[in-house]
Amino acid sequence: MYKEPIFLQPIFQERIWGGQKLHTEFHYTIPYECTGEAWAISAHENGPSKIVNGELKGKTLLDAWKDHGELFNKSVDNTEAYPLLIKILDANDKLSVQVHPNDHYAREVANEDYGKTECWYVLSAEENAELIIGHHAQSRDELEAMIDQGKWDELLRYVKVKTGDFVYVPSGTLHAIGSGIVILETQQSSDITYRVYDYDRTDTEGNTRELHLQQAKEVITVPHGTPELTQTVEKKQGLTAKKLVKEEYFTVYHWELDGSVELTRAADFLQVSMVEGEASITVNNQSFHIKKGDHFILPATIQDYQLEGHGEFVVSHTS
Repeated sequence: MYKEPIFLQPIFQERIWGGQKLHTEFHYTIPYECTGEAWAISAHENGPSKIVNGELKGKTLLDAWKDHGELFNKSVDNTEAYPLLIKILDANDKLSVQVHPNDHYAREVANEDYGKTECWYVLSAEENAELIIGHHAQSRDELEAMIDQGKWDELLRYVKVKTGDFVYVPSGTLHAIGSGIVILETQQSSDITYRVYDYDRTDTEGNTRELHLQQAKEVITVPHGTPELTQTVEKKQGLTAKKLVKEEYFTVYHWELDGSVELTRAADFLQVSMVEGEASITVNNQSFHIKKGDHFILPATIQDYQLEGHGEFVVSHTS
């Protein structure tokens, strides 16, 4: 089964802060005026991606994970959920200030499979765009007091970003994506968000969004620390591969293709998102055209493949 890539159709999510860039920049047919997220490679029950080719066409990635573990080198006694989730986010407006729990809290308190460690590759950013990453509180008492008193300008840590930047966001990190930013997010397969501050925004019916202050206070890491990342670059034929992060849950790369390269899959399965350009991927003497906005998995049933063309990719696998 599957001597070809498994191509996936994104699932779109409406968000109060979303916009139209998933259509204008990626040419997706989006269903909402405020489309905030494309769940591009997802087996999460809240939005599993649909398979568009091969024997499982019309099924979801969740179906494939449950019924065809051989595609992921998954043992028959493995009952865990699919581990990763790839999204593209269009932050037309700023996201709420939020935090995600670790695995222990997610399982013991929220009854979910995974917490949420994530990372962001910035696909585009307007001039002076910024993120919130971390906080300035030095103790949990200070953190809770600043939250209770609404001292957001004193509490929050702002960082400027530009196209091509990479940001690692471990669970427990207070964070928010600012307006005018499009990112590709690689994360644990989790949909747990504890909202801390939402700028007192209201929806079309005048309602504010729910906050989760108690849970957030329990899971925010204090004091904030900036992880040190060791990034390496390797060149092979027409491919320049930069390893952006290797940590407990995932390894993520940025690939720049200028020509052709022959490769061997070096993980149980590989998640691939083309974020710029056009190319072809050849597997078992069969070629497939790929372009910006395409997402696919190279399953465990494929060993060798060739890429040819010009473009950029964000690639990930479990660590």
